[in-house]
Parts: sequence; structure tokens; C-alpha cells
Amino acid sequence: MKHNPMYAEYASAYADAIEANIYNAQFERPSLLALLPDVKNKSVLDLGCGPGVYAQILTQRGARVTAVDGSAEMVAITSDRLGPSVNCYQQNLNDGLPTEKDHSYDVVISPLTIHYLQDWRPFLKAVHRVLKHAGSFVFSTHHPMVDFTASPSGDYFRTELIEEQWDTIGKPVDVAYYRRPLTGIFESLKAAGLMVADFSEGEPVAEMKQSNPEKYLELKTKPCFLFFRCITVA
Repeated sequence: MKHNPMYAEYASAYADAIEANIYNAQFERPSLLALLPDVKNKSVLDLGCGPGVYAQILTQRGARVTAVDGSAEMVAITSDRLGPSVNCYQQNLNDGLPTEKDHSYDVVISPLTIHYLQDWRPFLKAVHRVLKHAGSFVFSTHHPMVDFTASPSGDYFRTELIEEQWDTIGKPVDVAYYRRPLTGIFESLKAAGLMVADFSEGEPVAEMKQSNPEKYLELKTKPCFLFFRCITVA
């Protein structure tokens, strides 16, 4: 996983920016939550927890939450935000989940995180291992058709590093992530023993139609993210 200053040096600004912005708060978050099963009295693992927005929502819904992130700064923000109500710690997700026990979670979520991993295999293998039987893995990621416009190779079927600048916090910040084809996504899930039970390309909140009709039309007519709910099959 390459260093991304957005989630380290600019962690506090990022946390503030995604509370109510368009792409995270008004599109990604409601779309992922729409795939989430009932989490009341369930154990939930939040991988790539960022500043703890999902961990807070899950806790409010009655879940027992463990939140994990590769950024020490994000872990600190989440810990300050939620205190002892959530177990939060730092872990490089490229290395799996070495401190987590087998079959210990009812639900695992990973919002907009997995595209920062070059090799999904250790991560997905770990997700499968920690899920209980019939547990759910709910995650979101970049839509490969969108990322293909930034492909340095022009080869859609290649998994490759993309380096861009995003203005999420109001100024350009360097960000690096990995683009892969749909075939690669589904093959990785299958190899890990995860079957897609539900799938979405997202839906902007209705309020956006009034507050930002231009972005609403864009998100209603053009791809942006992918949303999956998977269950264990092996």
C-alpha cells in the first residue's frame, strides 16, 4: 500500500471534508448502507475505518464494532471520536488481520479502501477467515470504467497503479491507488470463497437533486463506484 498523504498529513482536513460532502456522504455512504444487513447486537469489523464515520453509525445501530485502518492519524481520530465504545487499532491491510480470531465477526465492511491494495488475495483471505458462517462482507470501490480514463497503459485488463491529485479537502493532494478490471474483481472474490449476494452501482440521495442538480444528474447517469455484499461459500 503506497503512502497517501490525504489520510496522514491531511487526515484532520479529510475527516472534516467527508462529513457532509457529495461523493462520500451523499452518494457512497447511503449506497453502502443500503446493502448492510441488520447489525443490532452483531459483531462488525470496519476495515479502512478512516475517521470513524461508519464506526459511529454502526455503534448507533447497536453493533459491537472493531475499527481498523492503516493510518495512525485516522486511528487517532476514530479513537477520539468514539472512545472506548469502539476497539480501534492500526494495521497494514496488505498483511491481512493477524490479531483477529477465526469466525469472529457477523459482518465485515470496507468502504472505499480495497483499491489501495495491489494484491487483494491476503486481504480477502483474511476477511473470509474472520467471518462467521453466513456472515456478510460489504464493501465499496472505484468503478473500473471511471479509473480506466486515467490508465497509463491503455490496457483495461491490466491491474496497474494510478497516481492522481484530488481536491477533496479544497486543495490538490497526491493520491495513489490501483485500477483493475471487473474480471479481476470477481476472480479475486471467487478465489477467496466469497460469493456476491447483492450488487449496486450506487444511488445519490434525493436531496441532492435540489442542492446540487448538476452533480445529481452526473451520478444518476455516469458510473462512479461499485458496491458489493458478499457471503462466504467455502
